[in-house]
Amino acid sequence: MKKYIAAFLLAGFFLPKAQNTDSAKTDAKLKISAYAELFYTYDFNEPSGGNRQNFLYSYNRHNEVNLNLGFIKANYENDRMRANLALMAGTYAQDNLAAEQDALKYVNEANIGIKISKTKNLWIDAGIMPSHIGWESAIGKDNVNLTRSLAAENSPYFETGAKVSYTSDNGKWFLSGLVLNGWQRIAKAEGNKSLSFGHQITFKPNDKITLNSSSFIGNDKPQDDKRMRYFHDLYGNFQLTDHFSTTLGFDVGAEQKEKGSESYNLWYSPNVLMKYQFDDQWSLAGRVEYFSDKNGVIIATETPNGFQTFGYSLNVDYQILKNVVFRTEARGFTSKDAIFVKNDNFRQGNFFITTSLAAWF
Repeated sequence: MKKYIAAFLLAGFFLPKAQNTDSAKTDAKLKISAYAELFYTYDFNEPSGGNRQNFLYSYNRHNEVNLNLGFIKANYENDRMRANLALMAGTYAQDNLAAEQDALKYVNEANIGIKISKTKNLWIDAGIMPSHIGWESAIGKDNVNLTRSLAAENSPYFETGAKVSYTSDNGKWFLSGLVLNGWQRIAKAEGNKSLSFGHQITFKPNDKITLNSSSFIGNDKPQDDKRMRYFHDLYGNFQLTDHFSTTLGFDVGAEQKEKGSESYNLWYSPNVLMKYQFDDQWSLAGRVEYFSDKNGVIIATETPNGFQTFGYSLNVDYQILKNVVFRTEARGFTSKDAIFVKNDNFRQGNFFITTSLAAWF
């Protein structure tokens, strides 16, 4: 693995310098950035182990101070080429990349892009990239709420493959098509011989509205248990006033019940996020959400009604410095079945409080 990382560095950062024109050399930029987010969560169900819920992959430790995500990133860019390499640590990496090979569990990004048109903003990018799906990312400071929605936690945060993307001259349209190794995969699942596909269309009619449609189509299981999965993510961001904004999102997916079947198991998740910015330092945000997965495609409970859970949260943010933010959030779940453990018993509800301190440069 070391030799592949070294090869990436050589290809992404050194080799293109010898091939660029003089003007490209002048415009070339190498940026080094870093991010770290510490957190503390107290779960009032008081789980006996350190880990909390098996369907949460961020801030998922009880009653301990820990690092959710920390990374250092190198970004190189000129007129015709771009490259990113980011190495990470934290509970996010432990939980989201648990199925990957050891050497890959610390890779947040590793990708190279080439501009394939001299006149248009048309690119081909390949490697390990942030997911094209969802209104929330793994980087906490960039999200409306402190914790991630159930929809975000149970859809890809990252992906590996290649994409062709186009941004219109006026910046209002972004279109891309993707070929992927699978559903949140770096390496393919063992025994999987399939490629997966996706698309993304983003429309920004003005600086106050963003509309997005993204999809995933593919099989994420071994070939002898091949089941096609179809997933669509739709959301809109709306800046309603100078201080108030909202995000409306809806995810829906379907997967074959068994290999070759014409019947499908469905899951879906509607979300409403709201934020009020009081001033340059203080803001208040909330979220209401629902996640329905009766047949346990994404979240298996082995209960009569499966995972049918309503969630709500409220967070207060304080911007200490321009690159440091402190956040506190209260969040709760209510499920149709008793799926939350407390004192060796199962309950229908779960409530917890999370705080975080994030810094970046």
